[in-house]
Amino acid sequence: FKVQRNWYYFESLLFFSLQLRSRTKMQTQTHTTTDRHGYSLRFSPFEANYLLLATSQLYGLAGGGSLFLLEQNSNTNSSSTDGQSLGELCRLEWSDGLFDVAWCPYAADIAATASGDGSLQIWCGLDGESASNQLTPKQPLICLQGHKNGVYSLDWGEKWNYHTLLSGSWDCTLKLWDCNRQNSITTFVGHNDLIYGAKFSPLIANLFASVSTDGHLNLWNSLDFAGKPLMSIEAHASEALCCDWSHFDRNVLVTGGSDGLIRGWDLRKMRTHVFELYSGEFAVRRLACSPHSAAVLASANYDFTTRIWNLERGESAQEVNARHTEFVCGLDWNPHRTHQLADCGWDSLANVYTPQCLSGDLVV
Repeated sequence: FKVQRNWYYFESLLFFSLQLRSRTKMQTQTHTTTDRHGYSLRFSPFEANYLLLATSQLYGLAGGGSLFLLEQNSNTNSSSTDGQSLGELCRLEWSDGLFDVAWCPYAADIAATASGDGSLQIWCGLDGESASNQLTPKQPLICLQGHKNGVYSLDWGEKWNYHTLLSGSWDCTLKLWDCNRQNSITTFVGHNDLIYGAKFSPLIANLFASVSTDGHLNLWNSLDFAGKPLMSIEAHASEALCCDWSHFDRNVLVTGGSDGLIRGWDLRKMRTHVFELYSGEFAVRRLACSPHSAAVLASANYDFTTRIWNLERGESAQEVNARHTEFVCGLDWNPHRTHQLADCGWDSLANVYTPQCLSGDLVV
């Protein structure tokens, strides 16, 4: 079943691998994970130079997964465009592919990962001191089991829900977990197909959104133990693969689909989308609203590109970065450095850089 679901994307991969792609010159730090294909990365909410990278063997179809703790080169003002290497502080292994990662919002050395075997892993010792002294435990602190298929989305509760984890799975359910328990608190049922993305609102307590290959965007109340959606709308006529919330406007969120469309939604008028961006013929795999500018967002795409959008400057991408040679799957903004972005893909490459179109907006 997993192989069938991914075969369409492999056909797309073969088509695009025959095309030559230009590469935008910019200051970039990179890391290559040989025989591991990138699915997700996240900057630390505590340390500006640290990020975690979740990867899988064999494009996530089989084999194990690896979690990498990476550190940026301290010489961030270098003018080199040839690329510097991100430092690898430690590497942790799991028996199945890792598809998402989330830092704990209240402990600087703890993070969680989501796996293809349907489990979540909570890891500790993910800090520079532990890693340099080889004190990072090789096994997870906790393993949470409950999903019947792979978990492709993971989000750690913020502000009001520090102790809770939210997972979205290919078993068509979402689960809310209390980190102090071994079982999920609530199972949320309302999608009819594979769930690819689920995110807590950063500005509204107990509200989260999810998207699925059934094309729907669902809104949920994490305190509703009946586990039914507050609202369900058809966000895309095809598969919906990602969603994210604005960090500035509590009513705004965005979705991306296999139709190549990015759509914006307003909680006050959900009958139709409030804007639409076209990102090409292939799927939008991940979206990230900027924590530095209300008008800026980034998209990771299956046409091997990462695109930067500025809603104040029109409906066309302000920058198209083609630094990958396979699908781009992971995307995150650095909350500590204005406009710094990271992406990763199936080509085993992770990049950290500031998009050229935003370099003039840097705060000194």
